Amino acid sequence: MLKKNSARRAVKLTLPIFFGYISIGIPFGLMVVNAGYPWWMSLFMGLTIFSGTGQYIGIGLMAAGASLPSFLITQFFVGIRHIVYGLSLLKKYKRTNVGNWKFFLIFSLTDETYALTTTCEVPEGEHPGEFYSLIAALNWSYWLLGGLIGALLGTVLPFSFAGVDFALNSLFIVLMIEQIKKSKDFFPSLCGIGTATLAIILSRLGILPAQQVLIVSLSLGIAVLLLVRGIFDKRRQ
Repeated sequence: MLKKNSARRAVKLTLPIFFGYISIGIPFGLMVVNAGYPWWMSLFMGLTIFSGTGQYIGIGLMAAGASLPSFLITQFFVGIRHIVYGLSLLKKYKRTNVGNWKFFLIFSLTDETYALTTTCEVPEGEHPGEFYSLIAALNWSYWLLGGLIGALLGTVLPFSFAGVDFALNSLFIVLMIEQIKKSKDFFPSLCGIGTATLAIILSRLGILPAQQVLIVSLSLGIAVLLLVRGIFDKRRQ
């Protein structure tokens, strides 16, 4: 059982994430209702998937009538970065002995939770698994709350949904700009923009089905990055 001071510290650490998750969770809830699904679908998806990007994309795919294989493959590519996150946390979790909490920590891993667990220190005398799990659980609850608020508002209040689905896009654009500023590396962003544009053009020409645009652009972008980076790394050696 965590001490009150440790619990307060976890709340303080996750407070910025609270505002972020509420602000993008509400548009997601509104999107769920606008797509014709019941309000509880927002809560259900948050409980079972817990992925902002995955849930935003999932609603769009479901509304477009995408097949189950397409849905699953897209979700895999969207969340593929978590493989890297998980590998980088192996030593940390093993060293701190998170114990039986590891399964919940695997499920609840998000970009924001990863950022916190890799930078924060566990309070003295506390069990690392409990402290990290509290951080993850708080973040999870913030996301669920945001989606639930949005879904309920969408069912009881008249609301214009114009531009709502761009909420997550705008967040990632800001993150991309900040990443470019820090790394001074434009190539990954340009690669993503280029492959996405190519996939959209192929779709408009009737060569590529609309449901496959995201899968193709992600696959092509990853392939180009691996190829180009591999060639340059070999030249540097």
